Amino acid sequence: MPLHFNSRVIDEFRTNAGRLGGPFEGWVLLLLTTTGARSGKPHTTPLGFVRDEGDGEDGERLLVTGSAGGSDRHPDWYRNVLRNPQVTAEIPGADGAGVETWQATAVAATGSERDALFAKVVSVAPGYADYQKATDRVIPVVALYRTPAADYTPPTRLDALADELVALHDWLRGELKALREGLGARPADGAGLTVRLRRHCLSFCSALAVHHGGEGAALFPYLARQYPDKAEAFTRLQAEHAVVSRVLDELQDLLARLDATGPEVLRERFDALASELEAHFAYEEDQVVPLLRESS
Repeated sequence: MPLHFNSRVIDEFRTNAGRLGGPFEGWVLLLLTTTGARSGKPHTTPLGFVRDEGDGEDGERLLVTGSAGGSDRHPDWYRNVLRNPQVTAEIPGADGAGVETWQATAVAATGSERDALFAKVVSVAPGYADYQKATDRVIPVVALYRTPAADYTPPTRLDALADELVALHDWLRGELKALREGLGARPADGAGLTVRLRRHCLSFCSALAVHHGGEGAALFPYLARQYPDKAEAFTRLQAEHAVVSRVLDELQDLLARLDATGPEVLRERFDALASELEAHFAYEEDQVVPLLRESS
């Protein structure tokens, strides 16, 4: 859509709690806010969507397509979510009950899963089939998975931060275990496996990146000033963060190409990642947690 057209729809959507009138009357849209792949700025786009119950494991998800009216170029929002999968979706509430806002993870489907999801979209909105006929590119389908709301207040005491660090590590260990088990899963209908794995992987990788970013920018420098004799340990931890970041990038790349690489390659690399992370968590807990307790 042209920018001025988008702006009109966005303004009307937000003014009228998701209801559209005039030339847009009867349209059922959501507003998707992504982070620009190059600019890093928020970018909001009105999109048609289809609600889908998924495979029963992750609950409801929303399906959006990068149809761009059947043009031969992927829309900007699609390129944005490939780079930055954390998005915000504003959705009309049931029976005109306002707008529901989702923080979500956007996962692009590939191969046979993309085809299955596109068929679901077309069964609800047949016009998307016409858009596909109008272009040689494969119109992408992106699943939006809601991020659970967290009622979280950062700890203010260092001993509480020690508890938080261990709890977060345990949560990340659980996510790793669930992701590893998912690599061996075979859903009964044969669909949804790689989409679900990408969703879990993106959520896990995002959480770990935020965790390591906070440690590297604030916690480790603070502790290094308080405990100069531990400088070698903090240098090692920062170096391990860089290694983990590289391996996570490789894991996500392999997962994006799962149809071509196969689950065996992914499992082998995943096991290497899990081993590196467990060793990192154990070393960090051994070196950092006692300092946090001592500083309180």
